[in-house]
Amino acid sequence: MPRRKGKPMLRVERVAKTFENGLAALQPVSFHVGQGEIVGLLGTSGSGKSTLLRIIGGLHHASAGQVLVGRLPVRAPRLEIGLVFQEPRLMPWLTVEENVRFGLYRLSKDEQAALAREALNKVGLLHFAAVYPRQLSGGMAQRVAIARALVTRPSLLLLDEPFSALDAFTRLQLQEHLLKTWEYDRPTMLFVTHDIEEALALSDRVVVLRGHPGRVDSDFALDDLTRPRKRTDAGFQAWKARILDRLDLSLDI
Repeated sequence: MPRRKGKPMLRVERVAKTFENGLAALQPVSFHVGQGEIVGLLGTSGSGKSTLLRIIGGLHHASAGQVLVGRLPVRAPRLEIGLVFQEPRLMPWLTVEENVRFGLYRLSKDEQAALAREALNKVGLLHFAAVYPRQLSGGMAQRVAIARALVTRPSLLLLDEPFSALDAFTRLQLQEHLLKTWEYDRPTMLFVTHDIEEALALSDRVVVLRGHPGRVDSDFALDDLTRPRKRTDAGFQAWKARILDRLDLSLDI
């Protein structure tokens, strides 16, 4: 059965972005994401996916429009917004546990340790708490990055192509692992990808950006794709063909 969506938790309201050099990255973009919903943001290179995600995370400022998380506008990074990037960006001089608890400096050391170990347990890396990033595989390092994003119990988790630098087998493993990790607290999740199968495997909805500057072309609810999803199923492949058709149109823009 499809998951039931909660009330809108993230609202993107006519967000546009033009950089200081005059390059327009986004036309006015609007969509919402429900509480606990997983939405994939899909598009070709240059359609503004990562720029939009950074605006939502408070890392960039919109040229127009606004982003609301709950009822509050986002103007800077916030604790309730977790971010995971394409590269793990771990600090090599800190252990895995120290990396995860880095943002918990306001808490006591005992509280930091407890929360960090809880987050590492969720991603299956508790036994690696004392090792350094150089001792980890690429997939393990990215799981640490996910643990670091989850340690503050965010209500919104943003991921920018988190698995694109990994080999195909590791990528498939981590996609499934991300869903299992999401089950603990079920944060609202928005992730950028250029991989149609990844979007279909993980998402409740897929929002397609097209054009340069980017705009929302389509917003597909995947209610007819039950979980667990098999990529060889006819329904999965039909959705893949439908979304690919929309992306192919961007070549004409």
